[in-house]
Amino acid sequence: MKYFTKFESKAIADQLIDKALFYKANPRIDLAKGSGKRIGCIFLNPSLRTRASTQIAALNLGMEPIVMNMDKEGWALEMKEGAVMNKGTVEHIKDAAAVLGSYFDILAIRAFPSLTNKQEDIEDFIFNQFVKYSGVPVISLESAIRHPLQSLADMITIHELWKGPKKPKVVLTWAPHIKAIPHAVANSFTEWALGCGHELTITHPQDYYLDSQFTKGAKIELDQHKALEDADFVYVKNWSGFNDYGKIVTTDSAWMLTEKHLKHAKHAKVMHCLPVRRNLELSDEILDGKRSIVQQQAENRIYAAQSVISHILG
Repeated sequence: MKYFTKFESKAIADQLIDKALFYKANPRIDLAKGSGKRIGCIFLNPSLRTRASTQIAALNLGMEPIVMNMDKEGWALEMKEGAVMNKGTVEHIKDAAAVLGSYFDILAIRAFPSLTNKQEDIEDFIFNQFVKYSGVPVISLESAIRHPLQSLADMITIHELWKGPKKPKVVLTWAPHIKAIPHAVANSFTEWALGCGHELTITHPQDYYLDSQFTKGAKIELDQHKALEDADFVYVKNWSGFNDYGKIVTTDSAWMLTEKHLKHAKHAKVMHCLPVRRNLELSDEILDGKRSIVQQQAENRIYAAQSVISHILG
């Protein structure tokens, strides 16, 4: 059974990147590959780019995508084994996932973390219930701890733009936010950047360390200005506390990325997964300037998804 939930190996990553760039040049060349097959895109949380790009990717391969907003259109799901369902939940995940598995050739699931139950989130509990009971290949459209399609699109974008003989210096920098934000994008970007062999520096305030299972091999630099020196790519993202789980420890506006932050990184390109809170995480001058490659990342979401779906179809 093929799944796409995390970085697997550099060889597979290189294969997926090459295939994505092939599809970017020839979007509908494999239109017959998914003919007669269906992909079920199941959303337990909101989405814009992930929703649209996955549907377009499936259509480019001749598949029929069907989208369900389970948090609004489906029954309230019970996830716990052996639960006595005498409260708010109506259908058990065992039954729902098995039904979906019989309807679709591939499932694609989006399920955010609770940010309250740390152990359950680390285990990717909700997402893995679909994997456990559906009986078909499952693609992660973002889970409690990873967002692999986004990170694959990020690696595609870096691959397109980096032509230097040396490894690029990639910096992941924390940014302020008004809400407690999941760790999935930061975790996944770190995992993929390191796995693809990039030189990665992570910078954040004192109490925003990420889960060490993802950051092993990265340089941690708490001085943001020092971390940004000579950067080639700067990835801006907020995340909430990990040790003080799901908490907002600080909202220091000095961490918002501006041109002043990049005075010693003259050629740095700036990345963000979107949606972005303008003039909170990133300044207008960055987002609307020549450094920004966020729209290129967003377009590459289509071809990242198309590459993965094609890989699963075989």
